[in-house]
Amino acid sequence: MRTFMAKPREVQRKWYVLDAAGKTLGKVATEAAVLLRGKHKPTYTPHVDTGDHVIVINAGKVELTGKKRSQKEMISHSGYPGGLKRVSYAVVLEKMPERVIEKAIKGMLPKNALGAQMFRKLKVYRAEVHPHQAQKPEAWAYRG
Repeated sequence: MRTFMAKPREVQRKWYVLDAAGKTLGKVATEAAVLLRGKHKPTYTPHVDTGDHVIVINAGKVELTGKKRSQKEMISHSGYPGGLKRVSYAVVLEKMPERVIEKAIKGMLPKNALGAQMFRKLKVYRAEVHPHQAQKPEAWAYRG
């Protein structure tokens, strides 16, 4: 018996919608990362992008547990001396909640060109409206 290895040209992709309203950030991010990597499919192959397209809606209504909303910070550095910037998640969730979800999901993907290719299939929207109706996305039921 031979091990099945998916080929990039043979991959069948679907579109899924994840609703982040009332869900914790980690639950939404793990579900999206699993879909983007293709780990929910029996044809999953680690070195091939077998994942599907993911649309995350209601990013502004995502929940953070405990005191993370006020204590957790998003940190970035410009590369110059003194270029460290810290912004509270409360501020980031008000101004651009899409970034919070994107950052959480990106951290769960491979750190190479394959991960970048998977990340491009992610679309995050603040509200319930998205411009991907033509792709006929299916609602994804959260596991566990």
